[in-house]
Amino acid sequence: MPLELNQLEKLDEYRFLVPRGTRPGMLTDALIFTDERMLKDLLKDLSLEQAVNVAMLPGIVGPSLAMPDIHQGYGFPIGGVAATDPRGDGVISPGGVGFDINCGVRLLGSSLNRWEVHAKIRELVNQLFRDIPSGAGRGGNIRISYDDLDELLRDGAAWMVGHGYGRGEDLTHCEENGAIEGADAAAVSDRAKKRGLPQVGTLGSGNHFLEVQYIEQVFDPGRAEPLGLFAGEVVVLIHSGSRGLGHQVCTDYLREIGPAMQRHGINLPDRQLACVPVRSPEGQAYLGAMCAAANFAWANRQGITHFTRQAFKRIFGEQEELRVIYDVCHNIAKLERHQVEGREREVMVHRKGATRAFPPGHPQIPEVYRHVGQPVLIPGSMGTASYVLVGAEGAMQESFGTTCHGAGRVMSRTAAKKSPFAQDAKQRLEDLGIIVRAETRDGITEEIPEAYKDVDAVIDVVHNAGLARRVARLKPMGVIKG
Repeated sequence: MPLELNQLEKLDEYRFLVPRGTRPGMLTDALIFTDERMLKDLLKDLSLEQAVNVAMLPGIVGPSLAMPDIHQGYGFPIGGVAATDPRGDGVISPGGVGFDINCGVRLLGSSLNRWEVHAKIRELVNQLFRDIPSGAGRGGNIRISYDDLDELLRDGAAWMVGHGYGRGEDLTHCEENGAIEGADAAAVSDRAKKRGLPQVGTLGSGNHFLEVQYIEQVFDPGRAEPLGLFAGEVVVLIHSGSRGLGHQVCTDYLREIGPAMQRHGINLPDRQLACVPVRSPEGQAYLGAMCAAANFAWANRQGITHFTRQAFKRIFGEQEELRVIYDVCHNIAKLERHQVEGREREVMVHRKGATRAFPPGHPQIPEVYRHVGQPVLIPGSMGTASYVLVGAEGAMQESFGTTCHGAGRVMSRTAAKKSPFAQDAKQRLEDLGIIVRAETRDGITEEIPEAYKDVDAVIDVVHNAGLARRVARLKPMGVIKG
């Protein structure tokens, strides 16, 4: 039976609990960050059920967590977070990472203001659309060999910079400096490599996008200034991941890990939660392949950055130098050290559609931002707004240094395409002053603003729950999609 509202315990305005014991097999509580209005929407899909199922994972440490953008996913809800004990029977689950490994967001800053770009926005969007291949299966303009690909899977964005697709400072403004340790190119199948080989520097389809935006409002000038953000500044938000390579890695390992669960004596209510112990041979192989796919995604966003810079130079002159403000991932599992029950320990943190949000002073934040906190980038929809925040101490205390990754869907892609809002979506966006280019009509109709939660309400929960602090609100001017 689906969960009912009366089975959740309201802790405060922004936290709701499904207590351990609500369902047989729960090893811990499920903690949901949301408000009452958005909570009612969650009863329309299986996302709360999925959060409860995650609470049954062997070796789970702390509660099963759901961010305010939670919606139904594969295995884990999108917006789901869980940490497991890698030393004991704690598991790694591909469903807790997702098919698009290291799907992430990168923010670029400029020296341009809103009105300078507004005058040339259509020309700019058309140039970006020409320069950045977009869409399912699209190949790109960067040609690499198999040997190059193996090096790229190891070195991530650094490989791209070393081959002329960026600058050294780009790397220091990326989570993990654009490459996570532990990547094993040999653990990536030949089929995955063939899918990824032509796709470096490409945007992809679905909810992936590149948006030209301007900073509509600065909430916290003291934190905005170190990030180089000012009211009216034009910025670029890039949302893309590991493309066909990452999808194939997930598919390959789900096929292996499903049967392996029986050998390890693991039984769960949802086969999509396929998992194995972190230290098992299957777990280590998946981790090596997942890290390689994550590095591919950082390299991919670095390639998109290169072509974005070229497009801006063509339109605004050689003097225009876009800078990387930050790059965060939101589909990954990482070994991190966190306080658990009063002592620091190593845990495997799964972030499925969730973003790292480390607070001021954390050593893994770039030194230039360390006193304000890690930049957190949360897109909304192409017709509403996106946000820049910084991580807060509450995230370390409650969510393993994590917050949400976007607004979160309230409408499936199929439902969005059938919605009356889809009929004139492009024109309605143009009426708002937002120029959109997409490879197909579905690229727009699947992603209509009405398909998403109210991003302002989502950010209110994040900010007021103390997981991250609002810095700036961004409004779209131009969008390209697959």
